[in-house]
Amino acid sequence: MKTIEILSIEPKRLDIALAEVLELSRSKAQKIISDGRVLVNGSEANAHELVSSASKVEIAEPKAPMIDPNAKPPAPLNILYEDADVLVVNKPAGLLVHPTTASTEPTLLDLLRAHIPGLDAVGDDKARAGIVHRLDKLASGVVIVAKTPEAFTHLKAQFAQRLTDKRYTALVMGNVTDDSGTITFPIARSQSNARMAARPSSQEGKDAITHFDVLHRYASATLLDVHIETGRTHQIRVHFFALGRPVAGDELYNIRGIKQIPLGRLFLHARALTIDLPNGERKTFEAPLPPELELALTKLAEPHLQRVSR
Repeated sequence: MKTIEILSIEPKRLDIALAEVLELSRSKAQKIISDGRVLVNGSEANAHELVSSASKVEIAEPKAPMIDPNAKPPAPLNILYEDADVLVVNKPAGLLVHPTTASTEPTLLDLLRAHIPGLDAVGDDKARAGIVHRLDKLASGVVIVAKTPEAFTHLKAQFAQRLTDKRYTALVMGNVTDDSGTITFPIARSQSNARMAARPSSQEGKDAITHFDVLHRYASATLLDVHIETGRTHQIRVHFFALGRPVAGDELYNIRGIKQIPLGRLFLHARALTIDLPNGERKTFEAPLPPELELALTKLAEPHLQRVSR
């Protein structure tokens, strides 16, 4: 059993509180509760039960899933670079970076452990061994991993001090009228659901800075080059959702009335990362746009969906 710290002082429904802490949708939190995996003050709980920071909330690990002999194994590592200190990979969409309390599916970390002997000894947490930054499950692109404790400390400090350069390609729904811009809304966890939320500058939240340049305008969407200075949870998705321009394929941060493109994934790709390696060399690692996203752009450019000129 793992003890979960409830953040709210005021009583709150268990499913809502659990969704906030575990960064899940409310329906997934309810599923964990209905499976009998959650105890409140030592007793099995229901979703309607009120909890607060004074409650003792525990969650049991999920039962090991039945092995499906027909299940498709995760794709092998797509290695962009490797030396004695670091490994850089191109993460595919649909693959979690590391395990979560709510999931037993294969992760990037599983593949990394198979490739890097002794990886579990690297970092602050065995469950995130070697991981110094993350990408959303449905996003793709460049991820750098530490292979040694020294490399972990070196890389982690650069992300914390904002010394890296992170570039993304994103397609957002609708027309972004400015050719370039900067979004600075602070980001905090939503009080009503499991999403993050952009706040007015006058309200509390962690600072978040997103720069963008328009690459192409289509009839129903805009292709952007995005550069983030900070690395808040769901930052790009939250910022463009706040502007009324949700990322294509995003089911969590979507706006009613905006017709989405059926992608089956986010149109969000970490195309480049520039960072100082432990050996002193500053390098830029790049990952090409995945074929399914290239195909989506090709379809948008068809005659009946002609690009809007700038």
